[in-house]
Amino acid sequence: MTTVIWIALIILSIFFIYVLSKDVIKHQKVLENVNVVKTALIGFVVNFFDVLGIGAFAPQTALLKFTKQTEDRVLPGTLNVSNTIPVLIQALIFIQIIEVESITLISMLLSAAAGAILGAGIVSKLSVKKIQLTMGFALLVTAFFMLSGQMHWIQGGGEAIGLSGWKLVLAIGANFVLGAFMTVGIGLYAPCMALVYALGMSPLVAFPIMMGSCAFLMPPASAKFIKEGAYNRKASVSMAIPGIIAVIIAAFLIKSLPLNILKWVVIVVIIYTSLVMFKSALKSRN
Repeated sequence: MTTVIWIALIILSIFFIYVLSKDVIKHQKVLENVNVVKTALIGFVVNFFDVLGIGAFAPQTALLKFTKQTEDRVLPGTLNVSNTIPVLIQALIFIQIIEVESITLISMLLSAAAGAILGAGIVSKLSVKKIQLTMGFALLVTAFFMLSGQMHWIQGGGEAIGLSGWKLVLAIGANFVLGAFMTVGIGLYAPCMALVYALGMSPLVAFPIMMGSCAFLMPPASAKFIKEGAYNRKASVSMAIPGIIAVIIAAFLIKSLPLNILKWVVIVVIIYTSLVMFKSALKSRN
């Protein structure tokens, strides 16, 4: 069954590369005035840290605005288009190099996709500020328990590669909610890491699940931005190519990390994301 997911991701990759290439070639004489060295460096850096679970959108937005490489009007489309291929590569690599029980992987990927499609209308009516505060608190609590386990204050975590029974049902439901939250700008990576740890699975298992979830959601959304011309073509391509290289380097770095060190990396990422959530909530008006 994992092979089916892998083939589906390859088909999605070919489809997206075709759509993007066709549009860029069509508009090659009117490409934007962009410093490709700056955008290439941005693409490499943000995608490297994206693999670690920190996420690309927030630092990428800050760097693009700081270097004045794209207009705010096309920023959402540029972020999505430039990161779609790197995310697809992330999913393809991690699904192959990290073992996850098939039913757990497939059900969690499908639930995230269903959440993004079916739950978007419900979540969009909720207070973003309350969602951010709730997620920030939940992540902080999870980080505390992970830290407690690492310091041997309590026994926690696990090395399972799959779930069954009530834990699987809970994971499916939680990933549905996380998929819905993605539609209002709440990242899936760190919460998914926290969920996997809380249910007793190995931290490594989070990577194919969280990256696969995003990989199935991003191509259709990005294709819509391309169709509407609502993205910076030159910036997107010049960030995507080095982004792929960064993903490959970071993916095999993660795979080679001892589990104990990886747990510390995950703790740092979860605490960082929690603080970002609280900061965003303080700035949010609703």
